[in-house]
Amino acid sequence: MAEAFLAGVLAKGIATYADIAVGEPLADRCAYLKERYHINAIQDNKMALAGADAVLLAVKPQVAREVLADIASAVEPSTLVLSIVAGLPVSVISQALPARAIIRIMPNTPAQAGEGMSVWVATPETSAAQQAWAKAILASLGEELQLADEKYLDMATAISGSGPAYVFLFVEALADAGVHLGLSRDIALKLVWQTVRGSAAYGQGSKQHPAVLRNMVTSPGGTTAEALDQLEQAGFRAAVSSAVWACYEKAIQLGQEARQ
Repeated sequence: MAEAFLAGVLAKGIATYADIAVGEPLADRCAYLKERYHINAIQDNKMALAGADAVLLAVKPQVAREVLADIASAVEPSTLVLSIVAGLPVSVISQALPARAIIRIMPNTPAQAGEGMSVWVATPETSAAQQAWAKAILASLGEELQLADEKYLDMATAISGSGPAYVFLFVEALADAGVHLGLSRDIALKLVWQTVRGSAAYGQGSKQHPAVLRNMVTSPGGTTAEALDQLEQAGFRAAVSSAVWACYEKAIQLGQEARQ
């Protein structure tokens, strides 16, 4: 995900190669980033942060506190901190670092294809210029949406953050069904991917409620009506709702654990 941010910023000219330094503990990863993006990649986070106006925290939640403690002395009070660390509340970042301008972001993996959905919140100390800069970065990855309260990020996590996995599972299941019918795997996947992509594009462009779009495809007593009836009997809607609630509750739990 951090690499998606890097690629987007460079592609849109939001920053130049010379503006960016990456702290990466793995030597081979540093070498890759230098060769691929021509940026400064070093195995020391504090050295990477020297003189930085902004820092993007992109680490695993399990090591977040360790990383924050390591970089605290290298972060200035005026530094803008952007975080995509899952479940890490703004309060934990503000307690660990001297920076007051903090933006917490929940992106998703389609950002790697420039089709991401990023939702974010900013602390009151974050200036309008800093927010505009962050907004430009996120727009380079797809769509972005600023929220008024951090609590909504857990909700967004359950919908857009984890949402791609739900879609991929549906794609896998639909393709498997096609194979069961007798299609080859390649043909089944081609049919499913384009159907999902086309449906999303058509649905967004139409501005109509999904129920209206579904009814447009469903003829009375037809094949689609029969298929939808089976999905309803199998509890499709309830399963989706339960999955989203479970994800939301897990996000809250992770946030509580991060505060301890």
